[in-house]
Amino acid sequence: MDTKPSEKKIINPKNRDFLNHLETYLAKRDGVDKLLKISRYATKIILASSLIPETGSLNTRLKSFESSVGVSRKAFRLGKFVQDINALRASRWDTNRDLLMLIIAYGGEGLYYFVEQFIWLAKSGLIDAKHSKWLQRISAWAELIGYVGSVSLKIKDLRKIKEEETCVASTIEISVSRGISCEEEDEKIKKLREKKTLKVLSILQDLADGLMTIADLRDGKGVLSAPNVISSAGLFSAIISTHKNWVSC
Repeated sequence: MDTKPSEKKIINPKNRDFLNHLETYLAKRDGVDKLLKISRYATKIILASSLIPETGSLNTRLKSFESSVGVSRKAFRLGKFVQDINALRASRWDTNRDLLMLIIAYGGEGLYYFVEQFIWLAKSGLIDAKHSKWLQRISAWAELIGYVGSVSLKIKDLRKIKEEETCVASTIEISVSRGISCEEEDEKIKKLREKKTLKVLSILQDLADGLMTIADLRDGKGVLSAPNVISSAGLFSAIISTHKNWVSC
């Protein structure tokens, strides 16, 4: 029996039909979540600017939209902490320091997603709203701890990629000097550079998200916690994660 286009195995994602790729992307909760994140922080940037009057009806509608999208995004995180548990279980480490970083990264993020479920219930009205403040505090600290571990692990991975890239580049240089074809090495170094770019973007995303988390913990105090700075960081993070998810699906 013939399958639908979306069910066919696609060998090279880069050459797939755009609508099929979009269907695959939107079928993932992370895909929809990141589109909502772009919408939310783009709205925050508009609200933080002087593009519209603060007392107008449009301002009120945008604030309502931004708040609604924020609550909707929390609903997409139901059960998401399980992926961190499984990621930690599947992880391999060489040293105790690596194990500690894995626990910090996945443990912090997992706790963050777990607590976010209760924050969503509080904002939805099922749990008394008086619990929201301390739940958000726990969530923010867990998220920040997770980012510390995540950035540490990604920096280590980035170093490994650079070392491998240097090794392959040396092989190519030797092959060229001897007049030997090195198509496989050229393809390998191309993939390593793409991988390195994605890793750097991932680190920048964590730093941007970490900045927003610190702003939450500081209750919006300080220059780096200004609404336009935080909104820009959120949009920057959303664009990077959208790109990463698009490439990976």
